[in-house]
Amino acid sequence: MKVLNLYAGIGGNRKKWTDVDVTAVEWDEKIAAIYQDFFPDDKVIVTDAHQYLLEHFKEYDFIWSSPPCPTHSRFNLPLKNKRYPDMKLYQEIIFLSWFFKGKYCIENVISYYGPLIKPYKIDGHYFWTNFVLNKNNKDRELNSKTISQLARELTYDINILQVKLKDTDKVNLSLRNCVYPETGEYILNRARGIIKEQDVTQKTIFD
Repeated sequence: MKVLNLYAGIGGNRKKWTDVDVTAVEWDEKIAAIYQDFFPDDKVIVTDAHQYLLEHFKEYDFIWSSPPCPTHSRFNLPLKNKRYPDMKLYQEIIFLSWFFKGKYCIENVISYYGPLIKPYKIDGHYFWTNFVLNKNNKDRELNSKTISQLARELTYDINILQVKLKDTDKVNLSLRNCVYPETGEYILNRARGIIKEQDVTQKTIFD
């Protein structure tokens, strides 16, 4: 199964994926290097994930995308200097829903505004997919946890991250941006099961 992992970060969503051929795209070279250390068998590309998606979406069976979230976050409300939401999020949702033949999942934070396209909500994140997720999945709010607690639950060594990044703020942000590995596994397995079912149905039709 060929998987495209966009805005890959340090790979929280990726941790429990198995039997996959993954291409990961990450803009930050230091973050990309950490991802590559954690997942040496993945192909890691340092480039603009938004543009890469447009140029390569047809090459994959499953696409995971986590576009930048700061302009959508509820933390925007108290800011004195207001800013426009970055609409790349909705560009990708609309684009994949119309033109991608495989399965996709687009993840982002809980927004300060009502989402323009209805998502699923799991673990304090929004997820847009073209397949059904279980709405009763346990909801864990990442932002309410201390960084050390979050690192333990995500099974990341915070000391290793600190040594590699040498930037406490970047370590904290990298961890808070993660999706729980179990949630990433659950979503991929749902997509994988649907793809397999479609393959079986298609073979039955043409046999």
